[in-house]
Amino acid sequence: MSNNRMLGSRALDALQHVGLIIVAIATVVAVGIEVNTMWRARTVTLADLLLMFIYLEVLAMVAIYLRSGKLPIRIPLYIAIVALARYLILDMKGMDNWRLITVAGAALVLALAILAIRFGHVKYPYDKDEGGH
Repeated sequence: MSNNRMLGSRALDALQHVGLIIVAIATVVAVGIEVNTMWRARTVTLADLLLMFIYLEVLAMVAIYLRSGKLPIRIPLYIAIVALARYLILDMKGMDNWRLITVAGAALVLALAILAIRFGHVKYPYDKDEGGH
């Protein structure tokens, strides 16, 4: 590889790490804000707990990416399912039947996608030289 390519690759890697650190710091700040909100309200709701799980999944995703350089596609899908569940819990009373069915259906499609991905990884694993596990 030429020196310019190596320098460009290193610069992009450094920018990527800076971006991941910014995401991690912003997530920790958001957790702090949420804990403060719960503390002031002197109550913890299921919606609060689901939001905290979303934050934890984001931090786990950053940690996995920093450790391995790879992002398992399942983690954003898990985050999306929890976000949809939180949305349902918060707005269920104000939703019409079709919106409720649509959001629940979206969660089901994401869950099926996770199952398909898991099945594919078990049944058809990556070769080491293909950039898999």
